[in-house]
This record gives sequence, C-alpha cells and structure tokens, in this order.
Amino acid sequence: MHGTHYWVVGGEFRSLNFHNLVQGTAQVEGPFATRREAEDMWRQVSEKNRHRCNVRFSIVEEPRRTVA
Repeated sequence: MHGTHYWVVGGEFRSLNFHNLVQGTAQVEGPFATRREAEDMWRQVSEKNRHRCNVRFSIVEEPRRTVA
C-alpha cells in the first residue's frame, strides 16, 4: 500500500496534561485511506469516551512513501 494513510491514536492518560498514557490503554485505529474516514472514526471513539476527561484521541497522518 502506497500513499498517505491516516490513523486514530489515543487512550487514557495519567493526567490532564496528556503526556503519559496509562499502560494497557493505548488504542490505534486504521489505517484509513482518507482523512474523512479517520475523522469519522475519531468522532466514534471520542463520543464513546466523552464522559472520561482523561481520554483523548488524535488523527495522525502517515506521509506518502516514495517508491525507489
């Protein structure tokens, strides 16, 4: 698979500074071919955890790979 991929990553953090994940809570969803698909998943996981203030998810873009 070549091209740009998008991932939704996150989990439960130890504090509200969002620097350290609680061990065993990391969650990775993807890869997604479009940012729109990643945003849809981000909304799902964020909504599912909205009552938990120390859970956060982000969308990460994996750069396009060059073919040698």
